[in-house]
Amino acid sequence: MKIEILGMGCPKCKALYDNAQSAVKEAGGEAEVIKVEDMDKITDYGVMTTPALVVDGEVKAAGKVSTVEEIKRYIS
Repeated sequence: MKIEILGMGCPKCKALYDNAQSAVKEAGGEAEVIKVEDMDKITDYGVMTTPALVVDGEVKAAGKVSTVEEIKRYIS
């Protein structure tokens, strides 16, 4: 599983990255969590507000910091 955090490195983007890491750990699964800061790649997903959460190429949330519980639902 591949989880991408789309954003330019703002505090909300960092919080979403941390929440994604925690969700993967708590769920006991294996996933690659990466930050995507390249604006061209972000807009390729059609995302206009960051941070955004992408799971296996599908945008799950944009413009908010998803909670650990929300992310666990997305990845289960």
